[in-house]
Amino acid sequence: MAQTTVSIRMDNALKKEFDNVCNELGLSMTTAVIMLAKKMTREKRIPFEVSVDPFYSDENMSRLRKSIAQMEATGGTVHEVDLDD
Repeated sequence: MAQTTVSIRMDNALKKEFDNVCNELGLSMTTAVIMLAKKMTREKRIPFEVSVDPFYSDENMSRLRKSIAQMEATGGTVHEVDLDD
């Protein structure tokens, strides 16, 4: 089967971490990416959950804005976090 080269860009720190994990697993980064491509091709899906960080949810952002307003209104001396809201 003919081979081709695929070039990707990623943060240098991420590349180093990815390379370290691959090495720990006894894989090259190329082998890991090929494994991902084969699994996605076979299953026609991303083989892991992809989700938005819950920190940025509307509910959490609203809670943070409320807390910031409370801190600003009191000069930062009073700050209550009510987790039962």
